[in-house]
Amino acid sequence: METLRGISVSPGVAIGEAVILDAEDYRIPYRSVPSDAVGDELERLSNAFDTAVSEVQAQTQQLRSNLGRDAADVFDWHVGVLEDEQLRKSIEDLIKEKQASAAYATSTVMRNYQRRFMQMKDPLLAERIKDVRDIERRLLRNILGETREDLAHLTKAVILIAHDLTPTQTAQLSGTKVVGVAMDAGAATSHTAILLRSWGHPGVVGLNDVSTRISGGDTIIVDGTNQLVIANPTEETLAEYREKQIAHGRLTEELSELRDLPAVTTDDERVYLMSNIEFPSEAQTGMDRGSDGVGLYRTEFLFLRPESAPDEEEQYEAYSQAIQGVAGHPVTIRTFDLGADKYTQRQNYIEERNPMLGLRSIRYSLQNLDMFKVQLRAILRASVHGQVRLMFPLVSSIMEFRQAQMTVNDALEDLEEEGIKITNPIPIGMMLETPAAAIQVKDFCREVDFISIGTNDLVQYLLAVDRGNERVSQHYTPSHPAVLRCLRDVVRACRRAGVECGICGEMAGQPLYTMFLMGLGLQHLSMAPGNIPEIKKLIRLTSLAKSERVARRVMTFETARQVTNYLRDETRKVLPEDPI
Repeated sequence: METLRGISVSPGVAIGEAVILDAEDYRIPYRSVPSDAVGDELERLSNAFDTAVSEVQAQTQQLRSNLGRDAADVFDWHVGVLEDEQLRKSIEDLIKEKQASAAYATSTVMRNYQRRFMQMKDPLLAERIKDVRDIERRLLRNILGETREDLAHLTKAVILIAHDLTPTQTAQLSGTKVVGVAMDAGAATSHTAILLRSWGHPGVVGLNDVSTRISGGDTIIVDGTNQLVIANPTEETLAEYREKQIAHGRLTEELSELRDLPAVTTDDERVYLMSNIEFPSEAQTGMDRGSDGVGLYRTEFLFLRPESAPDEEEQYEAYSQAIQGVAGHPVTIRTFDLGADKYTQRQNYIEERNPMLGLRSIRYSLQNLDMFKVQLRAILRASVHGQVRLMFPLVSSIMEFRQAQMTVNDALEDLEEEGIKITNPIPIGMMLETPAAAIQVKDFCREVDFISIGTNDLVQYLLAVDRGNERVSQHYTPSHPAVLRCLRDVVRACRRAGVECGICGEMAGQPLYTMFLMGLGLQHLSMAPGNIPEIKKLIRLTSLAKSERVARRVMTFETARQVTNYLRDETRKVLPEDPI
């Protein structure tokens, strides 16, 4: 038996026989054609482009019907590339000037296109390389007249093992017998991950070498809940996971019945469970899962697209859609958290030695005021549609917050001069993500309307651990006593000042920490929509008094392992059937 740990993109348990998907690659040797055949090659190229566009548009329509708009939007970029006149002209010029075959010219130009993305040294843009390869393969298949069987021939449930999947391959999974996916490559924000989440079956990515460690026919367990892939499990492990699979199905059905019930403890204390979202349509998804609104709208995903940044009207429409999707519940919109690992294609990316400590988040916004003000205008305009709160990311000094707030006032004045009045005052808060902000929290409480603790960055900055570096990932843990004491001090300071304090990092969506966070006094927890039902169930089965005892006990431990073991034991007493 072998156990591998990766990055979960979809929870649940899947068990099946491994099917290895070999990477499809066309090797096109240089071939010149007679001068009188150049016209035929150009026609072959034109037909390939036209067919490819039709295929993508048909696939997009099917995805929109079956999996929703966000899954379908992945392929909008494919259409944009295929309709790019400059790209097509580059291929045509190579055919005309070198008398190259259509296949060779296409392969050459598309590989050069890929290299442009490789040179950007940005993880999110590097994900575009897969999209370009996907487009290249589609064109070559149409030029060469080759077809692939893909996974349509499968007759029994299997686990798909691959080095990587293109968006096209991932989109085709919904019509197959594939019940789980494990991949070498992948990141939580990639197009492939978006599609896997929409697909709904367990998936674990970022496993490095799973495709070479597993053979076709091996029995595989994909534990998307705990980010594990188990190859050739023992009979005991297999039996254990079959029970977990049944329990997860039962739990999913049971949790759906909690949707319209409030998260109230057994001693009648109310906790508000909010959604973290990236796309406007997810606001409605959160409500369908029983959320009390949106606690974190990560707006930077609007900016991570191949063309220029969205204009004011596009942003206004996106924010309005999210606000209207929660039907009167609050929506907290965070201004864009660009920089570090998130850049748009046309942004001037300057390599930084320590990008996570560099020009990012609110620092980036304050150095790009025109872009920042456009976003603020859009948010302010959209705020008339509901309960909107504005939040700045990664604030580390009082002056940063004041500068950002002044920019909001400037935007308000500009709108008023244009005859657009924002009658409802919009609460303005900050994400607390740095040790500096945690230490100075009392001062911030005199400036802000609310504070939301972003544990993802706070943990990495407190522990000096790069959360994206798998070589030190074992050191990245919210269970570290220093992290927990920092949270206690921040919450205590906010309560004394009468300032609302919530938490919106991944820690909020992990049942392991729910009782501890409640015990500290946190009543606003924001998380991925899929985590809400389980957290709600746990809250409804425990009491605030018990949670406070748990929090006090946690504060006596000296190591992260002690904390984790204790919290796991306490959580299992409340949810014995749940795999914590």
